[in-house]
Amino acid sequence: MTKKSYAKVNIFLKIVGLRDNYHLIASRFVRVKNLFDTISFVQKDVDNFSIEGNFSCLLEKNTVYKAYKELEKFDCVKEFFKKNIVKIDKNIPEFAGLGGGSSNCASFLNMVNQACNLNLSKEELAKIGSNIGADVPFFVYDFDSANVSGIGEIVEEFKEESLNIEVITPKIPCDTAKIYKNFRKKFYKEADIKRDKDEVKELFATNSKDILKKFSINEANDLYFSALDLNQDLKKFEKDNWFFSGSGSSFFKIL
Repeated sequence: MTKKSYAKVNIFLKIVGLRDNYHLIASRFVRVKNLFDTISFVQKDVDNFSIEGNFSCLLEKNTVYKAYKELEKFDCVKEFFKKNIVKIDKNIPEFAGLGGGSSNCASFLNMVNQACNLNLSKEELAKIGSNIGADVPFFVYDFDSANVSGIGEIVEEFKEESLNIEVITPKIPCDTAKIYKNFRKKFYKEADIKRDKDEVKELFATNSKDILKKFSINEANDLYFSALDLNQDLKKFEKDNWFFSGSGSSFFKIL
């Protein structure tokens, strides 16, 4: 069994509130169809759950491993991965605002659900995924475009024309946790949040191309100034009609 695990970009990303240590978002996630990892289940007898691929993190930190740990309560899943390993061919840059790890996690959840006949609904899989990463639910649903809110767990499909997206990822390390923390410390303003709620309703009803026509890079993504504050070299990659995805460091444009 093999599945493509696609990247995403954030057409816009607004911080609309706080919940404990989490930031509440309103965002349009769009699948990048020309950028994907490939996940395969390959028959091989093994003693322990195994992943083959080029990763910068330890196995225990890998989102696919975390997804397996959520599913191993099903005996059939444990048995399946004594006779199969997971092979991931990586193309999506890591820590780049493209959701590569979350996408891998979601693809794995969907594949195991099918391969082991778990008969879990998309909602059940998304709930499992949300325990692993905020972006996972979007990828579980396999939508091309969706409005995403809450801390990422509320995903509503948005019907629009398929978008051709070009992505560049500078080799600039952007730490998501630090960027959100810096945003809360330096850029979060309650007055802006109240004003933005009406704007979000309009954004959720507007197609992605029209949204980007009226926004600059910093207007589209609330995290851009925070990322720039911590990583000044990002400024070198600013160009007309290019936008910033997630907490970076990827920039994208609609072709």
